[in-house]
Amino acid sequence: MKILDRIEELIVIVMLALMTLLTFLQVVMRYGFNSGFPWALELSTVFFAAMIFVGISYGVRTGAHIGVDALVKRFPPGLRRAISIVVVLLCLLYAGLVIYGSWVYVSKMKLIGIEMEDLPIPIWIVRSILPIGYLLLVLRLGQVLWALITGRSDRLHLGNEADDALRLKSGDAP
Repeated sequence: MKILDRIEELIVIVMLALMTLLTFLQVVMRYGFNSGFPWALELSTVFFAAMIFVGISYGVRTGAHIGVDALVKRFPPGLRRAISIVVVLLCLLYAGLVIYGSWVYVSKMKLIGIEMEDLPIPIWIVRSILPIGYLLLVLRLGQVLWALITGRSDRLHLGNEADDALRLKSGDAP
């Protein structure tokens, strides 16, 4: 899994860097030379989508998603673990529905043969990031579920903004 971790991180970093560079170049071209790239916005949107859909699974792996667990924290570990398993199963169900729906959508886009508006790229290639991103999410949720089932964890590890804010206020790093 370490290689997948690195690939996720690399994709997010590269997409953010490319999006930032392209936007910067577009601003320089527009305000410095009164021209620009007609395809820049569309390509930036593609980079952003790739970053977001890969970032979803990255967020699960790192515990970066916002979690509201004030009530669940009050339960005993066994009940907390059971609730967490149900939550992960519901997330897996949702991800499965999105994968199915996006697969149907991408398949239709491939069948129709539509290209992007400003770039000569078939739109199904770009939109394939949706099922790919959610497949990565299923993999990460599977890891969380396994940790819950095997007892290595008794709850979801989500970001806790309240604890992070208190640590920042007291001078501790999050």
